[in-house]
Amino acid sequence: MTLPIFLQLVWHTVLGYVFYYPLFMSSLWIVGAIFFYFKNEKPYAKEIIPPLKDNESWPGASILIPCYNEGQNAVETITYALNVKYPEFEVIAINDGSKDDTLEILLSLAKDNPKLKVVNLAENQGKALGLQAGALLAKYEYLVCIDGDALIDEYCVHWMVKHFIRYPEVAAVTGNPRIRNRTSLLGKIQVGEFSSIVGMIKRAQRSIGRIFTVSGVITGFRKAAVHDVGYWSPDMLTEDIDITWKLQRNGWDVRFEPRSLVWILMPETLSGLWKQRLRWAMGGVQVIFKNFKVLFMSKQTHLWGLMVEQMLSMLWAYSMVLVFLVWIIGLFNPISYLMPADSPILPDQSSIILIGACLIQFAVSKWLDGHYDEGLGKNYFWMIWYPFAYWLINLLTAVTAVPKVLFSKKTRARWVSPDRGVHQELNQKG
Repeated sequence: MTLPIFLQLVWHTVLGYVFYYPLFMSSLWIVGAIFFYFKNEKPYAKEIIPPLKDNESWPGASILIPCYNEGQNAVETITYALNVKYPEFEVIAINDGSKDDTLEILLSLAKDNPKLKVVNLAENQGKALGLQAGALLAKYEYLVCIDGDALIDEYCVHWMVKHFIRYPEVAAVTGNPRIRNRTSLLGKIQVGEFSSIVGMIKRAQRSIGRIFTVSGVITGFRKAAVHDVGYWSPDMLTEDIDITWKLQRNGWDVRFEPRSLVWILMPETLSGLWKQRLRWAMGGVQVIFKNFKVLFMSKQTHLWGLMVEQMLSMLWAYSMVLVFLVWIIGLFNPISYLMPADSPILPDQSSIILIGACLIQFAVSKWLDGHYDEGLGKNYFWMIWYPFAYWLINLLTAVTAVPKVLFSKKTRARWVSPDRGVHQELNQKG
C-alpha cells in the first residue's frame, strides 16, 4: 500500500468521524430525552407539586446561596428564595469576601426575615468552601444550592426533595436552569442551547443511568452524601462536575429533575462567553484527568460510558481543528487526495445534514422544555446560528482547555465576577 493511499484511508476515517460522531450523539440524545419525558415527566404533567404517598411528609430544607459581588442581584435572588412555597425551609446566604455592598444588603434583608441567615467569610475562599460553610451550618438534611443571581421557582424545592425522601440512594438532584436575559443574539441562542444541549443531554444521560455533571446554578444535595465524599473540592474550577463524579464513584445516585426550575443570567458578550466556556471546558478536562483511572476499575463500570463519551468528544474537537487546518493549507497548497475544495465548516451537502439534525434536536427540546418555559418558541428562529457561533466557541475552548490544564499550576479556585449580560426583570415563568 503506497503512502498516499494509506493517508487517504486515514484521512477519510477522520472525515467520517468528524461527520458521523455528532450525528450519532444527536440521535442518541433525542431518543434518550424522549424516553425520559414519557417515563418521568408526562405522568406528572398536571401536578403543581409532586403527590406524596401515605407514609411520606415534607421534611425541612436549607437553601444555600453563595455570593460574591452580588450587590446588583442579591435583593431579587433572596426575595425569590424566601418566597418559595415549601412548608419548612431556611435560606443561608454566604458572602464570600465580596468587595461591593453584598454583605450590607444581606444583613439588611436578614433583619426583617427570620428565615434568612447570613454567613460572612472575610476573604474570598471560592464557591466550594462557601458551599461547605453553608452546609455545615445548615439546619436541615436536604440542601438546595443556587447561585447569587438565580431566581428560584416557587415549587422547585418540592420537586427536588421528592427524590430524596423516596429514594435513599439519591445524593443529588440537578435542576433545570432557564435563561432570563433574551434581548441579544447571544442571549437568544443560549435559551435554545440550555434546552437542546444541557437539558436534553441530562435527560438522555439519566435514561442511560448516570449524569456527567449537575448544574452548579441549581442542585439539591443530601448532606450525608456530601459529607461522605468530603464536600466540594476547592481546587477544581468546576466544583459541580467534580462533586458529581465523587458522589457517583462512591455509589450514590444523581438525578435530573426538569420541574426544578431556576432563572439565571448568562454572558452576552463574546469575551464573557469565551471565559465562561473555557472555565467549563477546563473543569471538564480536570475531572477527566482526575477520574481517568475508573476505566481500569471493575467496580466503576457504571461510569465507563460517561468517560468514553467525554474522551470521544475531546478527540472530535481536535479532529475538527485538524480538518480545518488542512483545508486552510489546501487553499495555498492543494492536497487533492486529502481534502476537497469545499470548506469543512461552510454549508455543503454534509454540513447541511448536520445543521438539519441540529435544528431537529432544537425542535424536540423546544417541545420538551416548552412545558416549563413559555418563551422557547420565540427563540427557535435564532437557533440556526448555533452551529456557526457556539460550535466554534465550544470547539476552540475544548482544544484550548487541555494544554491549559496540563501546564497550569494547581491552586484554589476562587470567585471571578462573570459577565451576566443585560439585567432584566423576570417576566416569564413555566
